[in-house]
Amino acid sequence: MENKVTEAKKTVQKRMEPKLKLINMDKVEVEQIEWLLYPFIPYGKVTIIQGDPGEGKTTMVLQIIAKLTRGEAILPTVSLTDDKENAEVPVNVIYQTAEDGLGDTVKPRLVSSGADLQRVLVIDDAENPLTLADDRIEKAIRENNAKLMVIDPLQAFLGANVDMNRANEVRPVFRKLADIAQSTGCAIV
Repeated sequence: MENKVTEAKKTVQKRMEPKLKLINMDKVEVEQIEWLLYPFIPYGKVTIIQGDPGEGKTTMVLQIIAKLTRGEAILPTVSLTDDKENAEVPVNVIYQTAEDGLGDTVKPRLVSSGADLQRVLVIDDAENPLTLADDRIEKAIRENNAKLMVIDPLQAFLGANVDMNRANEVRPVFRKLADIAQSTGCAIV
């Protein structure tokens, strides 16, 4: 009887295990990385800006947003000609924050940075809090052709059922965010 139970467990385990699939690296196509800010922020990827409170992370990101929305290069470039054909194109940005007020902090900082406010969007999550697993993220990026999405701070959008200190809970959420970045070509910071 015990052998039959053991055999039944092995059969169930065998059925539940995924089939082994291997990717041979000689079949993988090399892809070029495109950069929002070389070599720091790539398009189609998730980038984490880390630092202690008060070090200027948000200020730096808002300066980047201002330049992008005006169609300016983030960093100064040296050009031997006045080439208007290679000028940057203004882009749309989605900015989600859980720490700063939109009217008393974010907008005044964007105004002082000279951002084109028409190009800076925020997902309204007043009635339904936004999480990193929320489909509204991808929808907002696609509908507005956003080239940058800022989530500040990232851990505020994990969701109530995700423990930041448990890798098995955080990884799937970050994986979904990485998949959104890759499929939309948007840089997510």
